[in-house]
Amino acid sequence: MGIDTPYPDVWIIIPAFNESQVIGGVIADLRQVFDHVVCVDDGSRDDTADVALRAGAHVVPHPVNLGQGAAIQTGVEYARRQPGASVFVTFDADGQHRVKDVVAMIDRLSNGDVDIVVGTRFAETTVSHTPPLKRLILRTAAALSPSSHRLGLTDAHNGLRVFNRCVADNLNLTMNGMSHASEFIKIIVENNWRVAEEPVEILYTDYSMSKGQPLLNGVNIIFDGFLRGRMRR
Repeated sequence: MGIDTPYPDVWIIIPAFNESQVIGGVIADLRQVFDHVVCVDDGSRDDTADVALRAGAHVVPHPVNLGQGAAIQTGVEYARRQPGASVFVTFDADGQHRVKDVVAMIDRLSNGDVDIVVGTRFAETTVSHTPPLKRLILRTAAALSPSSHRLGLTDAHNGLRVFNRCVADNLNLTMNGMSHASEFIKIIVENNWRVAEEPVEILYTDYSMSKGQPLLNGVNIIFDGFLRGRMRR
């Protein structure tokens, strides 16, 4: 299934639910640089799985929709079983992320002084195109989360992450929905993993915005990050 790429040890993990309109292009762009892409079809009712397979991805199906957190966990478990896998990337299915940002984050990870690199759309050096309300919600969620504050993170709910084998082997997301992002940050703190942020640009297309979270979900993100930071396992 392989193509000759400079990143044979990198596995891209894409959770996808009803993304047949764009998933083929997303995977095709990634496959120009990365050999290994695994798409977790999270109970889609369209032909997401078929499109992803034709585009060259490994496809792992969920019979029913379990949520993004569960799909990421499934993808990581699949990828870490593959020979030679040592770098892992979570990448959204809706076309918001850029391949060039993944490359920059892998380069940052390769310095060896961090275990995980998290993308941020709110770095001072980044021109943010984030809609104002979404920006307010995400910045507020980061500010109210004790774990994010402790790590100095500005964009804890960014879906673009690059991490090493240690993180992959010990990652155990139990929150299935969007609250997995807060849980991910909490797990970083609990394991004392070294973390850094890398400026990234988010591509807000008409398609990705149409699939965006409603305001109520955004408010839930804020309170989820606030409360979960104070919970103990």
